[in-house]
Amino acid sequence: MNLKEIQNLIKFVAKSGVSEVKLETGDFKIVIKNTPDIKVTALPQAEVQSILPAATPAQPAAPAQPAAPQTEAAPAAAEENTGNYVEIRAPIIGTFYRRPAPDKPPYVEVGDVVKPGDVVCIIEAMKLFNEIESEVAGRIVKVLVEDGTPVEYDQPLFLVEPM
Repeated sequence: MNLKEIQNLIKFVAKSGVSEVKLETGDFKIVIKNTPDIKVTALPQAEVQSILPAATPAQPAAPAQPAAPQTEAAPAAAEENTGNYVEIRAPIIGTFYRRPAPDKPPYVEVGDVVKPGDVVCIIEAMKLFNEIESEVAGRIVKVLVEDGTPVEYDQPLFLVEPM
């Protein structure tokens, strides 16, 4: 099975509303799960190219690396007062993007009110852009990840004050 066939299968599963598909042929096995809290969007290669180069200029923010100790101190201070905050966490490993495209505004800013189902960011994994939705209603208190940086599974992305 080639990449194009796999992409078509993923699109079919997403449109059909089926929650899981398993396919085995010889020594090849694939399982596609369609979860309601993650939307998988396959972008045309041209759009992928327009988004990814934008991440490259964001990486030369290496001079911001000396500011990392301040960033580490900020979460420590935030942890002291986070008893009543809820974290929106990364459901997958990938690259975190706050905006749908380089020329678009971020999905959410600090102070914005979100409700369950609102898209708060995108995590790109293997050239698929996954919209991450809020599972809680509340106000965004803090963005914990820099735009264009890698994130791990279950890593906190946002702090939300529940409503």
